[in-house]
Amino acid sequence: MNKPALWTKSFIGISLTNFFLFMTFYFLLVTLPVYVLHELKGSETEAGLATTVFLISAILIRFVSGQWVEHFGKKKVLIASLVIFFIASILYPFTNGLAALLVLRFFHGIGFGMATTAAGAVVADIIPNSRRGEGMGYYVMSMNLAMAIGPFTGLAIMNKWDIQAGFTVCAAVALIALLIGFSMKKDTVDSRQPASRFKLDLSPGNLIEKSSLPIALTGTFFAVVYSAILSFVSVYAEELQIGAVSGFFFVVYAIVIVLSRPFTGRWFDRYGANAIVYPSIVLFAAGLLLLSQAGGAGLFLVAAGVIGLGWGTLFPGFQTIAISKARPEKKALATATFLSLFDLGIGFGSFIMGIAASGLGFKMLYAASAVYVLAGVIVYYFVQKSKKDPDHFPQL
Repeated sequence: MNKPALWTKSFIGISLTNFFLFMTFYFLLVTLPVYVLHELKGSETEAGLATTVFLISAILIRFVSGQWVEHFGKKKVLIASLVIFFIASILYPFTNGLAALLVLRFFHGIGFGMATTAAGAVVADIIPNSRRGEGMGYYVMSMNLAMAIGPFTGLAIMNKWDIQAGFTVCAAVALIALLIGFSMKKDTVDSRQPASRFKLDLSPGNLIEKSSLPIALTGTFFAVVYSAILSFVSVYAEELQIGAVSGFFFVVYAIVIVLSRPFTGRWFDRYGANAIVYPSIVLFAAGLLLLSQAGGAGLFLVAAGVIGLGWGTLFPGFQTIAISKARPEKKALATATFLSLFDLGIGFGSFIMGIAASGLGFKMLYAASAVYVLAGVIVYYFVQKSKKDPDHFPQL
């Protein structure tokens, strides 16, 4: 029997939209601290606020974005969020002080939080149920590619030109995301309820999808460690005196994900979640251990590949479980729940891991993180044990 089509125009379109959203996010993630320090004459703490404020607004808006998607329709929310995201992207050259930048970052985070929630709901509808693990893996891969290309491009543009050229590129990338969003077919992102009946409900049951909460909290557990890679791997490379190759860490990471995705996604659908999650946890821990032992570029980049295979497979697996356990009308809320808790893990983890790094040093930090990740096997075991048929998902 032939498999239902995965690579449809709608699936490619929403994946590209996701790619350009996250490319802008990661582009600014590495360039804004330089802008704050050199152009706005701010401190390191103030530079960190530019990311913190963005994530806070994204997390807060996701708690209500799921309801907006459910009532107003996926396309309307997606387009509105992409418009907000684009407007914010073109305003960066006009920030002449830290206060203005932080207000803009909060506004930008609103667009990002809404867009990622709506896009997640769109792709959950598009992917055939029998290819859910494979499809979600490819969708998340667009974010992984952005994580490699965004920082690499941002640093290259800043080294060759300046931050203003970088802001222009960000605006262009955000515009591309908006144009692709407009091209999405309405029938793939239609509204479920009349907009006139909408009433915002701030009760816990409408802010968080309970069925997705266990696996979302499990993802948060691992996100704490992943934050140590996002935040400090370039600093660790400088400590190892291989700063010149630090930008290639996420390039190798992304290449491994691209090469492995055709296999891991299909195995997820064929053999179930557990057959993928447990080996991925072990690989993630092994990659962190290798990173802790790196003394040069060779082992440093090998660790990047192993981490890419481990965490790069684990994250889409968790998101697939989170969405698949929710009822069809709650998939947007499930996406918002998962991503919000994940971002909380990243934000909280960056702070905790920074304190740990100052006391332990980076080598010991990554070695201890490997042990922490292995303990996640126990966490996941009890989470999936508490649910009936954890290895198979309901038909949506």
